[in-house]
Amino acid sequence: MESRAYLQQELAAVEAWEKDQNDLWFWEKLGRLPFVWLDKITPNFVRDKLGTAVDEMAAFLETGGTYLVSDAAIYSKFAQRLEQEQSGSRQPRAEEVAGAPLVLMDEVALNLKESRATFATVQGATTGIGGIFTLAIDIPLLLGTSLKVLQEMALCYGYRPEEKRERLFVVKCLQFASSDIVGKKAILAELSRFDEPAAQKDVIAQLQGWREVVVTYTENFGWKKLFQLVPIAGILFGAYLNRSTVQDVAEAGRMLYRKRRILERLRAQDTAQRD
Repeated sequence: MESRAYLQQELAAVEAWEKDQNDLWFWEKLGRLPFVWLDKITPNFVRDKLGTAVDEMAAFLETGGTYLVSDAAIYSKFAQRLEQEQSGSRQPRAEEVAGAPLVLMDEVALNLKESRATFATVQGATTGIGGIFTLAIDIPLLLGTSLKVLQEMALCYGYRPEEKRERLFVVKCLQFASSDIVGKKAILAELSRFDEPAAQKDVIAQLQGWREVVVTYTENFGWKKLFQLVPIAGILFGAYLNRSTVQDVAEAGRMLYRKRRILERLRAQDTAQRD
């Protein structure tokens, strides 16, 4: 287990990252401006897909829907390293992954972040071929990729997204990645109390606000919509924006889950010292 000094050092690194999440990048702010105008000319089938994305988010929160990921692929990435401390080559158990060294968790999470960003780049370029009409395909795909990569970040740090409460944390990470400075501060305050027994009822009650996450998330496509009016530009901007979106979402998930695991280990050490 890591020393208390090491955990405090890594917690400080996460908190420094949180302070850097000050505001939306200038181009992201500009990207939201044409959203209202473009929404008026959006074909009905695109609107229907946006509605489908809302419904799919509801299904994810309730049951995991089609987006719930398997732990086998993620845990297998821990197997080889954990074998050095245990006999055999079996799949690690959930509690073994949760107890893995923080540096190993970080290594697996960073590798996944890069591979998912590469996938999103190809996805964005492909759906950008048809201009604004293929946006109907792109939005649900990107939402699904974002939800899946956040669940993978959860598994990397020993959390179980098949639990409804953990899926709420996933949605909060998604909301954090697409919020402005005021929203980010509010979400960080909520998540800092996420594992406190007294706050758990309040956190579950926040499920009713999940629709706002989808609205904010789809508004981020304003700039992309503008450029997808020209199909060739849609390929370039689709690739870039999808990659940057998944990178931002994955990094938010990685840092927020990392902080959560560090705080849990510090609390465990405090409890052990008192005992």
